[in-house]
Amino acid sequence: MPSPYRTIFSAPGSREFSAAGFFGRMPLSMMGIGVVTMISQLTGRYGLAGALSATLAMSAAVCGPQVSRLVDRYGQRRVLRPVTLVAVAAVAGLLICAQQGAPEWTLFAFSVGAGCVPSVGSMVRSRWAEIYRGSGRDLHTAYAWESIVDEVCFIFGPIISIGLSTAWFPEAGPLIAAAFLLVGVFWLTAQRATEPVPHPKSQHTGGSALRSRGLQVLVATFVATGAIFGSVDVVTVAFAEERGHKTAASLVLAVYALGSCLAGAVFGLLHLKGNPGTRWLVGVCAMAVSMIPLQLAGNLPLLAVALFVAGLAIAPTMVTTMALVEAHVPRTKLTEGMTWTSTGLAVGIALGSSAAGWVVDAAGAKAGYAVPAVAGALAAAVAFLGYRRLAGPAATGGRGQDDRHLRTDDDEHVA
Repeated sequence: MPSPYRTIFSAPGSREFSAAGFFGRMPLSMMGIGVVTMISQLTGRYGLAGALSATLAMSAAVCGPQVSRLVDRYGQRRVLRPVTLVAVAAVAGLLICAQQGAPEWTLFAFSVGAGCVPSVGSMVRSRWAEIYRGSGRDLHTAYAWESIVDEVCFIFGPIISIGLSTAWFPEAGPLIAAAFLLVGVFWLTAQRATEPVPHPKSQHTGGSALRSRGLQVLVATFVATGAIFGSVDVVTVAFAEERGHKTAASLVLAVYALGSCLAGAVFGLLHLKGNPGTRWLVGVCAMAVSMIPLQLAGNLPLLAVALFVAGLAIAPTMVTTMALVEAHVPRTKLTEGMTWTSTGLAVGIALGSSAAGWVVDAAGAKAGYAVPAVAGALAAAVAFLGYRRLAGPAATGGRGQDDRHLRTDDDEHVA
């Protein structure tokens, strides 16, 4: 392990909560694509599959920030465990209804409940922020590490989910995803020593973290970015099936995540200067441009190469986003602020997967890759329009006078 990564894991308990976070985040890459695979196998309808995946994502988008707001106020253990049990019970209902051929409305109803999952990645990042607050270099490396973990989840998650659902039984992917969620959350919340101290209600003034203008830009851009991810997943499964190799979709999507993982590993070793807002804008534009070659891929090997290159822009952009969130929201609302970016992605994934499903049903998988291209163009446009809110200092960032020196130090190191 390179020395910057070895350094951050010298903190007591850091290895344990990061490992727990890995298991807790696996459903992020497994549940949606598992539902798409399950429904497409049981019914052959990609439109329905995409709509259910979108319902999952939209539910997570609505519930995630509210759960994180409660976490900031009452602590991770008290909030995450009951919420996770509700989500797992809803997944069980969804699988039973799908297997028994229940009416479609029951599938959507249970999908809403299954989407009420906590943002485990935000919970882990808030622990890193608590440990390395004021040490921008270490926090940059920690955020890079968590982006690598995210991408490892996206490398193996689809392989596990699609592979089990196609080789074992259709409901296997979502079932294992629910098991990962249960194990990860309960393991994470058992680690009390590194759990951020909740802030009393009296400190939660000024409403939602989303009132930050900088955070608004990040979330709006991530809606379009999420549409890229959601549509790429759905279209790639359909693309592989059209060519008679549906199980290969998991490997192609793993290559997409691998590109991001490698880029994130290198990015975490760098000590970059300059404005993080500018670096973020460049990353968003790179993601948008990388969608163009997908329109030209005529077979799975070419598609895998195009997706690998596209993945190189993801992790560095995500790492920079977390640094910007940390600079633009109050300390008492940091978990909520980080979750809002995940919410933006979830909304985008919902829109992108739904749109891609209908396009695939209507015009085929090849035409479906127009959806992520359009989403990328929208992401770049929103980023350009909102860039000024991120380019300059964040005033007090909502944190108050006492935190200004910390933010200045963070910006100097993370930049």
